[in-house]
Amino acid sequence: MSRKLTYWQAIAEGTVQAMEADPSIIIAGQNVDDHKGSYGTTRPAFERFGAQRVIDTPNSENAVAGICIGAADQGLRPLVVHTRADFMFLAMDAMINLASKWRYMYGDKGGVPVVMRGVVGRGWGQGATHSQSLHATFGHFPGLYVAAPASPADAKGLLASALRTDTPVVLMENRSLYPVEGEVPEELTPVPFGVGRIARHGTDVTVVAASLMVHEAERAADLLAEQGVSVEVVDVRSIRPLDEDIICESVARTGRVVVADTSWARYGFSAEVAAVIAERIPGELRAPVRRITPPDCPAPVSWPLEEAFHPSAAKIAEACLGLVGWDGTAVPALSGVDAGFIGPY
Repeated sequence: MSRKLTYWQAIAEGTVQAMEADPSIIIAGQNVDDHKGSYGTTRPAFERFGAQRVIDTPNSENAVAGICIGAADQGLRPLVVHTRADFMFLAMDAMINLASKWRYMYGDKGGVPVVMRGVVGRGWGQGATHSQSLHATFGHFPGLYVAAPASPADAKGLLASALRTDTPVVLMENRSLYPVEGEVPEELTPVPFGVGRIARHGTDVTVVAASLMVHEAERAADLLAEQGVSVEVVDVRSIRPLDEDIICESVARTGRVVVADTSWARYGFSAEVAAVIAERIPGELRAPVRRITPPDCPAPVSWPLEEAFHPSAAKIAEACLGLVGWDGTAVPALSGVDAGFIGPY
């Protein structure tokens, strides 16, 4: 039987279970051993395995990435934790120029089993350098798996898959999801990359989303149900490989689609989803694809401006209404809706 865990508890439990099953798994990252333990996700592993396998690292992301990729090449399975995903830019040389390419360069014999967790921040004035979602950036490069789990079960299941594959993996976790509860299997059950899920069934509009935006889309669906509009929510789970079939099958059923993302529209995840739909099922669309993303500028620090900057349930709901012929008049269900889903972290 499943029981309920929070998102961070599911990651913590999955990490310990994976390390118990495989002694080659180690954790590396800044403050992974302190009393907070990366928002609680690494502390149980430190208490269970100690400093030999849960290793505090200096503020040198590029060097740590290179060391861990080298360690992976020599038989270890490093799990590298970046509590600020923005600083993963400093690790990109090793991840993209080495880890992602070695299997191809060495004739399918150079897989590097390294996993990097990146925590995405928003809320309380994170500002331009601490609010960026990098899933589309990493997803651009062949040779990497990239996932952005939305539920506690998927946070644990995708981590389990990541720690068993020889393909380098980037897992993006939105900090606002850490307190979210959901049913999680007790056993370590892998969730495969490249397989999305229908988070909510509907008939009028499809919303394609990942990570935090899945929850915003579900909130929007609740609002629109009061207006008689049925919204289907597709949680892609992984960015690369992308489950194109589940997206196209849903859009073919509804004929309308909104893509919601925590990163910018231009050259991003929402652009890729729109391109897939345009290339595979253009004749199924009853209306143009709509994208709900942050505005094309860096994130502000001011709390009111930050609330306006990030996409929300209300913005998704308005986009869906526009696709079904909304005349622009005020909708009571949308009045007073808070700007975004933000947990206590």
